[in-house]
Amino acid sequence: MRIAVDAFGSDNAPSPEVEGAILAIKDDLCEQVILVGREELLAKELEIFFYDKKRIKIFNASEIIDVSDTPASIVKTKPDSSLIQTIRLHKEKKVSGFVSAGNTGAVMASSLFELGRIKNIQRPAIAITLPTMAKPEIILDVGANVDCSPENLHQFARLGSLYSHFFFQKENPEVALLNIGEESVKGNDLAKKAYNLLAQDQDINFIGNIEGKDLLKGVADVVVCDGFVGNVMLKTVEGVAVAIFDMMREQIRKDWVAKIGALLSFPVYSYLKKKLDHSEYGGALLVGLNGIPVVSHGRANSLAIKNAIKVAVRIAQSGFIEHSQAYFEKM
Repeated sequence: MRIAVDAFGSDNAPSPEVEGAILAIKDDLCEQVILVGREELLAKELEIFFYDKKRIKIFNASEIIDVSDTPASIVKTKPDSSLIQTIRLHKEKKVSGFVSAGNTGAVMASSLFELGRIKNIQRPAIAITLPTMAKPEIILDVGANVDCSPENLHQFARLGSLYSHFFFQKENPEVALLNIGEESVKGNDLAKKAYNLLAQDQDINFIGNIEGKDLLKGVADVVVCDGFVGNVMLKTVEGVAVAIFDMMREQIRKDWVAKIGALLSFPVYSYLKKKLDHSEYGGALLVGLNGIPVVSHGRANSLAIKNAIKVAVRIAQSGFIEHSQAYFEKM
């Protein structure tokens, strides 16, 4: 099991990628990690660490993608970028999957161009794992497709159900549609038509609509929505989590009674912080493609990169891609 890492994707690259790769090898998550990027910079970064040199290798890529590069043009304008070379290592089956903390649009566009969609898949989607009160919850799409058709949402439900089954070993994953109400007649035209398609599909365990207030309760295994709604939802949840902890810290600094309370409740505080920390879940899978592209947060730290590598390994071992290809081949 070998995993490639786009070493110049994150905001603070290449430090998080290098440290994350070392952590992954120390935890024996895979046999080898390939760091893709400028060889001289990566070699210099690795000098300060003690690691197994046989299990972390560098693959040279001379170009770095910057904010001025448009996602659709990267394949042609920067073919020797760390992202493109990382994807091609996977395309050529030299690695089992890859991780990038680069621009999501660039990763999606380049992966789609190089790897291609699974046969009969209309559009790929970004599938995240959201921590909830009950269990991890897969949500898709969270940004790849701003405008969707009912058929797109129907396919997302099938992809999400397969993902939950093979990644989390759910025998009959419960699938819900994110909407403004629980009744089948609620929502816009897209939601109503998607509801009818999902309700008639015997291949998925559709439990109906859920509202935004139910997302963190973990009432479903898979939640389906279009990319516009999903992206707004995800960033809202992230922002609320950060705001809550910031307000708690501010109040603790002001009040000595609160400081005592904080000391007593530190185990609970630590548990919540870990449960809501995106770095604990590593990255999101781009589902519907002929490969395993895992996208991590641009602000990813070494823990997030390590866990993204873990996600890529688990997906490769689960057989999710192969089963998805076989399933949609018959559609």
